[in-house]
Amino acid sequence: MGQERRVEIGVIGAGHLGKFHIECINRIEGLSLAGFYDIDPARSKEISEKYEVPAFETVSALLDRVEAICIVTPTVTHYDLAVQAIEAGKHVFVEKPLSDFPDTSRKLADKIASMNLVGRVGHVERYNPAFIAAQNMGIDKPVFIEAHRLAPFNVRGMDVPVIMDLMIHDIDLVLSMVDSEVDHIEANGVGVAGRSADICNARITFKNDTVANLTASRISLKQMRKLRLFQRDQYMAIDFLNHEVQVVKLLHAEPADLLTMKLDLPDGTRWIAADNPAVEKHNAIELELREFKDAILHKSDKGVTFDQGAKAVEVASRIMDQIMKHEK
Repeated sequence: MGQERRVEIGVIGAGHLGKFHIECINRIEGLSLAGFYDIDPARSKEISEKYEVPAFETVSALLDRVEAICIVTPTVTHYDLAVQAIEAGKHVFVEKPLSDFPDTSRKLADKIASMNLVGRVGHVERYNPAFIAAQNMGIDKPVFIEAHRLAPFNVRGMDVPVIMDLMIHDIDLVLSMVDSEVDHIEANGVGVAGRSADICNARITFKNDTVANLTASRISLKQMRKLRLFQRDQYMAIDFLNHEVQVVKLLHAEPADLLTMKLDLPDGTRWIAADNPAVEKHNAIELELREFKDAILHKSDKGVTFDQGAKAVEVASRIMDQIMKHEK
C-alpha cells in the first residue's frame, strides 16, 4: 500500500484558539501546515518564530498555497473569509459558530455543497471525552435535557451575545441528540457587562415533545459545563469540564455486575443501578481536525457539517429573537 497523501492546510487567525489549531495540525499525520495569516503583524512574528511556521502577508497568498483552511477568527469575519476560501476551491473548517446570522450560515452551507467541498464547524464539545463516553453508553430518544454552561467574565467573546458565544455549544449538542424539528422556543436574557445578553435561559420544545432547558452565563463566579438528560429507564449526567459521566438505569432484571437498589413498583419489581463509565482522555480539537482530514481524503461523513452548523445558528437566532421580544 502506498503512503497516504498529505493535505496542505493553513490557519487564518493565530490568537488564543488559533495557536491550538497550529499545535494540533503539527501533530496530525496526513496534515502539512503550510502557514498562517493573522491581522496583527506583531503576533504573526511571534507565532511564526515560536512554531517555526511561515506567516503570510495576505489571506489570498495563504489560500494560493493550500488545499484546506481553518478559520479561527472573530465570528463577524467568518462569512467573508469562508466565502473567499470556498470561491478559491478550498475545503473549510470554521470555528463555531459558522457565522453570526442564520441567512449567512445557510448561504455558506449551500455554497460549499454546490462546490462539492468539505465544510466542518468547530463545535468542539461533540468531541469532549465525556460526551463520547456517554454516547457509547447509549443516548437514545431523550425526553428532557438540561444544560448549564457558566463561565467567568472574559473580554474575548464579547463580540457576540452569550447565546452565540457559549449556549451555541449546547444547542448543537441537543440538536445532535434529538431527531426532531424545533416546535417552540421561550427565552429570557439579561445584558450585564455589555449591551447584548450575558445571561440567558432558553426552553426549546421539539415536535416529538422532547424539551431542552439551557442556561448560559459569562459573568459567573465559577466555571460549569454540565448536561443532564433523561430517557426511558435512564438518566445521564455529563460533566464536560471534569470529563465525568454518571449513568443511572432502571432495570427489569437484577444485574450481576452492578450495585443496585430494589424497587417494588405497582407494575412489578425494578432495580436502580448507577454506573460511572470510564472516560478515555484525548485532545478534542485534534480529534475534530483529524476527522476534517479524513473527510477530505476519504469522504468521511463524520464531523459537524456546515448544514448542521447552520441549524445551530438558526436555533440560536430564534432564541435571541425571543429575548428581544421580552426587552421591548
